[in-house]
Amino acid sequence: MADLRALFSSNNPSFDAAEAFTDRQHQWALVASALEEHLRHTAGRGFDVEDLEAPRTNVIVFHGVGGVGKSTLLRKIEAALTAAEHRPDQWGAPTWTQRLLPIRIDLARSASTGSDFERVILTIRLALAGELGRTLPSFDVALRHYWEHAHPGEPLDEYIRRTGLTGRFAGMLPQQLQAGVGEVAAALQLPGLVGSAAQQLTSALVTALRERQERAQALAGATRTAALLEATPDLEALSYYPHLLAWDLNQLPAKKRLTPVILLDTFEDTGDRHRDFERLLQRLVWLMPNTFFVIGGRSRLPWADTALHGQLDWTGPAAWPGLAPSAPLVPQPRTAAPAGRQHLIGDLSPEDCEAHLARRLVQDGQPLIGAGIRAAITARSHGLPLHLDLAVSRFLEIRRTGRTPTPADFDHTFPALLARTLSDLTPEERHLLRSVALLDAFDLDLATRTAGLTHQAPARRLAERPLVTENPYALWPYHLHRAIRSAVHDDEHSDDRWTPADWHQAATRALTALGDQWTSATALAPSRTLLVACLRQGLRLARDHRLPGLGWLIDAAFVYTDDSVWEPLALPTTTAENPDTPADALAELLTAIARRQHEHRHRTADRLTAVLDTRLLPAELTEMALYYRAKAHKDLGQNDAARAGMRQVADADGRLAPRARRGLANLARLAGDFPTALAAVPTLGWKGRHHRVLGDIHWSQADTAAAVAAFEAGRAEAEQHGAAGERAMTQVRLALAVSFADPVRADDELALADQFLDGLDQRSNSLLAQVVALIKDAGTGGVTDRAQSLHADIETAGLPFLHRFVELALAFHHAVHGEDQALAATIGRLRELTATGDFAYFSDIAHFMAALPLPEPATTRWTKNEDDVRSAWRGLVQTRQEHLRTGN
Repeated sequence: MADLRALFSSNNPSFDAAEAFTDRQHQWALVASALEEHLRHTAGRGFDVEDLEAPRTNVIVFHGVGGVGKSTLLRKIEAALTAAEHRPDQWGAPTWTQRLLPIRIDLARSASTGSDFERVILTIRLALAGELGRTLPSFDVALRHYWEHAHPGEPLDEYIRRTGLTGRFAGMLPQQLQAGVGEVAAALQLPGLVGSAAQQLTSALVTALRERQERAQALAGATRTAALLEATPDLEALSYYPHLLAWDLNQLPAKKRLTPVILLDTFEDTGDRHRDFERLLQRLVWLMPNTFFVIGGRSRLPWADTALHGQLDWTGPAAWPGLAPSAPLVPQPRTAAPAGRQHLIGDLSPEDCEAHLARRLVQDGQPLIGAGIRAAITARSHGLPLHLDLAVSRFLEIRRTGRTPTPADFDHTFPALLARTLSDLTPEERHLLRSVALLDAFDLDLATRTAGLTHQAPARRLAERPLVTENPYALWPYHLHRAIRSAVHDDEHSDDRWTPADWHQAATRALTALGDQWTSATALAPSRTLLVACLRQGLRLARDHRLPGLGWLIDAAFVYTDDSVWEPLALPTTTAENPDTPADALAELLTAIARRQHEHRHRTADRLTAVLDTRLLPAELTEMALYYRAKAHKDLGQNDAARAGMRQVADADGRLAPRARRGLANLARLAGDFPTALAAVPTLGWKGRHHRVLGDIHWSQADTAAAVAAFEAGRAEAEQHGAAGERAMTQVRLALAVSFADPVRADDELALADQFLDGLDQRSNSLLAQVVALIKDAGTGGVTDRAQSLHADIETAGLPFLHRFVELALAFHHAVHGEDQALAATIGRLRELTATGDFAYFSDIAHFMAALPLPEPATTRWTKNEDDVRSAWRGLVQTRQEHLRTGN
């Protein structure tokens, strides 16, 4: 089908403008299945077209945000039901053989007043006139009676022409109504009534039906025909006449029998305060149980909601079982696979967007819109078909100027998209829409407080609209459609658009509300998930809207870094080259700290230095930057710089002072000064991770039992504090201590370490766990090759201190094997890696393992006699050799 709007947008006739339709195979399958079920039901012996109490299952609803493609879907369903050649191949052939008559009605053209219900009825009857070519006597007499009462002196054919209902069969309806009058008059054996007023004919027919005259009963014998004809022929009566139409259709001979499929599009335009038009349409659906209805609108159809009792004639799940929301024990997301007959129309996939744009405009068999532009449009659309259509129009507009469109021309939203969204929102809901556009996700309380309202009802109403997606399993269950969110942010045309001050005030309210949620929840039960979510939203709000105070974000930043879990904060990159507000600086600080698990430590140190150079951070956050830069320096082997940073933080005696003192103790150990490190342990406490520091001192001296005891105590303390990150780090070190002495137990401890590390972003500990696996397997095949691969991973991660651990593992392996040459080479590499003096005791340990004398007096200060340390390390090698010989 040609897209005439696109075709007439250019003087160039060389390209084809097609109305590209994107699959929607799943929606067609839903319609086909429901229609098959309907046809089986109406063909069954128990079906009674006059049964007004049976539940109705003759309707299916597609709802979704404006511009998502509902109208296009209904048009395609109409075409597919009209002729097989209009049905996409991927939809497959239907299984039914019954004759169908699709009738699509755009309610946007029929909803200005309640009287436009006439248009709906006449549209249906006109379609039947053309398809059947015969009268429907009960309905036609009633319609003629209504017409003379409601439109005295106005011929029906003239009204049809005047109101735009003309079509191929427009002339047939008046003729069929007149023929219907003749049939009734003949049935009543009163030929003189053919040209008389409708009132006379109606009265005669009512009398005949009341007297149960056989010919009248056969022609117009629905049980309630007489009562309907006796009622005042006004709009209210007209809304019940579809009952007669359903009866007439049910009386058709087998060869003429058909099932109308009525597609009611843009159902949201029926909305009014009292649901007047909706009530009339519901009667149409209820009173024609042998007709199948497909309804498209922006909101789900609420007829199964008992709260509407009294506003509509038939309400509740018993009346409309297919429209009732599912009520499992666990609530289902609205985005999940739908149940029943209410189906949310989702966005198009990127592949569907690409296919749509490629097929929309074609020249010489090739897409007129280039791949780069298609990619830009797809990315901006977030799958919303209306955005694609607007982008195609924009493409043609640019071409008309003589300029070649570029991808940059489509890096924006369209005012028309927002206008469609705002058109059916109340002023309060429009205010809320802009407020929640600030938030990645929200709940009713967060939305209400961000909008500065005192009650949640408007937020609840907005959340029920399809432009808001719900996931009840998420921390905050609601989020605004991304394309609409972008359009709200970019709005420069709406009459009630916000000023920069409005956005700033709302962002301030949102930041405060997020902080209150986090602090309140933390007081009851700390939640890492809530912390990270609040940080993500809060940092973005503070940064993007240049909010002056950091407030609760400072405390949240310390809690975030406290357990070394490092969930990515995933903040969008800022366009500014350098941070220029405290929020910018904090966002960069936390991003650098978290990203160090994925970046070389040189990059981490440089980023933290740049943040410190801005001097935008308050004092306590400055200490955080200094501390983590010192850690990066330690990992890079720049221990003088690391000591200076740790000393500065420790001397400040702030929140990170215990960690900095632990860092100084570890640096003393790395320099081989074990007594100094040991003396610091009693001053560290839990915040200084005293058990982990003590365990590192003990395993380095081959005191496996003491190391294991310290690490087990540290693991228990971490569990007591709910510190998952510290628990994982301690467990890796426990496995390290055990791996030299007991490979069987080490296997179990390493498995537990892997379990603890799962889901944590601890790159250095994950690599250290791989070192532990090498030590555990020392003396077996493949260790050397695995070590080389691990060296490459360590180099990529920018964690050079771990190279020394790999070489220590290789020294143990070669000592167990008695490979003197390989051991000498390993010791040589260790000496090079420890030339600065840090980890120099690793070289000593390698000599101890092989019972080799030290080439020069040791600088290491052990906490026990050096001969005892030498003997302990040599004993571990001998124990492994015995283990390998005996297989125990």
